[in-house]
Amino acid sequence: MSPGIGLMKRRLPTEKEAIPVAVSGIVQKYGVKSDEIKTLETKFDVDGGDWYVALGFGEKRAIVKMDSVQGTITEIKEI
Repeated sequence: MSPGIGLMKRRLPTEKEAIPVAVSGIVQKYGVKSDEIKTLETKFDVDGGDWYVALGFGEKRAIVKMDSVQGTITEIKEI
C-alpha cells in the first residue's frame, strides 16, 4: 500500500524551490527571458498541497499552479 499524500516527501517543500519551477514554466510557454520575470506573490494550499505563484512579465501576468509532491506544473493561467 502506498502512503497518503500527507506522508509523502514533497519535491517542492518551500517557496525557494517552487519559484524557479514556475519561472521555467513561463519561460517555456511564453519564450521570455528569466530575468524579465518578477515574482508578485506566492501561496501554499495546505489542504491540496499545491503551490500558487503569481508572476509578472512585460504587460502580462500569470498564475502558475504546481503540485508540491510531484514537483510538476499542473496549470498556467494568464490573468
